[in-house]
Amino acid sequence: MACTSANVVKCHCQKKWSSVTMPAMAKIQFCFTFILFIAINCASVNVDNISSDVKFKNVDRTIDLSSQLVKISQKITLENSGKSPVKSFLVAVEASSKNNLAYIGAKDSSGKDLRVSETTVKGHDSAKFWRVDLKDALNAGSTVVVTSETVFTKALQPYPTAITQQEDQLVKYTGNLYVYSPYQVTSQKTNVVVVTKGIESFSKVKPFSQQDGAIQYGPYPNVAPFTEKELSVHYKNNSPFLTVTRIERLIEVSHWGNIAIEELIEVEHTGAKLKGPFSRYDYQQDLHSGPASVRSYKTLLPASASDVYYRDTNGNISTSNMKVKKDSVELDLRPRYPLFGGWKTHYTLGYNVPSYEYLYHSGNEYLLKMRVIDHIFDDMQVDELTTKIILPEGSVGIKLNVPYPVTRLADSLHYTYLDTKGRPVITFKKSNVVENHIQDFQLRYTFPRLLMFQEPLLVVGFLYALFLLVIIYVRLDFSIHKAEHQHKD
Repeated sequence: MACTSANVVKCHCQKKWSSVTMPAMAKIQFCFTFILFIAINCASVNVDNISSDVKFKNVDRTIDLSSQLVKISQKITLENSGKSPVKSFLVAVEASSKNNLAYIGAKDSSGKDLRVSETTVKGHDSAKFWRVDLKDALNAGSTVVVTSETVFTKALQPYPTAITQQEDQLVKYTGNLYVYSPYQVTSQKTNVVVVTKGIESFSKVKPFSQQDGAIQYGPYPNVAPFTEKELSVHYKNNSPFLTVTRIERLIEVSHWGNIAIEELIEVEHTGAKLKGPFSRYDYQQDLHSGPASVRSYKTLLPASASDVYYRDTNGNISTSNMKVKKDSVELDLRPRYPLFGGWKTHYTLGYNVPSYEYLYHSGNEYLLKMRVIDHIFDDMQVDELTTKIILPEGSVGIKLNVPYPVTRLADSLHYTYLDTKGRPVITFKKSNVVENHIQDFQLRYTFPRLLMFQEPLLVVGFLYALFLLVIIYVRLDFSIHKAEHQHKD
């Protein structure tokens, strides 16, 4: 068995079973509860071994450094050199990069997603591993092509760390020249894309070639598992280095046909800091002034979004444009001032969408299916995302299903007008979020449909009681003495 500690407890419980009396039932219950706890924890930890039958026959790797994110795509030709079928293989990320990893995924040759689950390998505690399950088992002597994708945040460092208003931004990337693989790699190539001719310096490991904003390395034959060699590129990168340091996304569900969404967003320019004074006159007169600054950016909302508002602490921001497209609503957001390195801003963005597009029901059972986060700007990186979902009062049996691991916070209550018990609030957090995390969550709950009439009945009852009090007040006579009647002579 896998869990030795659980077996010890189980044996101990079995030895004591013959002498059990009724007062000892609590101890028995504790034993089995502890066994269940150990079993669940052991099952949740994946442990894999590195198969000697698996080899990477060929790897074509592309490192995209054109934005503030580092996107690495690997086209892997997987070979089974053993005698038995292979159902999965491992991909790894070196210790120097694992803290910057935001997303990892894999697809087969037809472009369909493959299941990727985090795992561990004994003897390699410093690195991170993921197991990729193949759609079909790979027979002995056969090959299959799989593409893996990884996205890293804050892997580009401004160098120098401070620049003047007129200077270009230079950044430095440090990574691994070879594919960090747990298997032998027969042949591999690496293509580094920077989309600029302003390359200051780069690692020169033969064979290599440089051509119009790209550097090609390899092919390198017979690379041993877990081989590392520093790859460094120092180049010009004036793309927006915007980081959403914190976003709180509030989704309020109504069964009367509307879902209100409001986002509180804090943004910081995390590129090279501004050195020296800022000249508003030069910035407005010269379009090439502040090449690394951010004047505006585009946010995409659902196509059915309406009643859009965009404001900061000073009020509504009028310097924004909205364009309605077939599949989205495009907002060109322009902060009150341009963002240079180290500068921050925060604002509130809200809109409404019809509930019939996201809320489904069968009887008293409801299913809410919405995005965890929307597109804020191109190549976005979010340090911390908090999503809150406010359900109608009386919702019970709440079950949340998220497409990737999140931190579920304690449920709470939200009170608005005409609420008696409060509306359930489901909250979860996710850190290090990128565009690949724009996926749907599913929230199931039960809501008795008769409760929809609770608020209208409360309003009717209140008005009825008010009118009844008015009628009673008008008809009652609160005078102490009766009015004297005058008699005519």
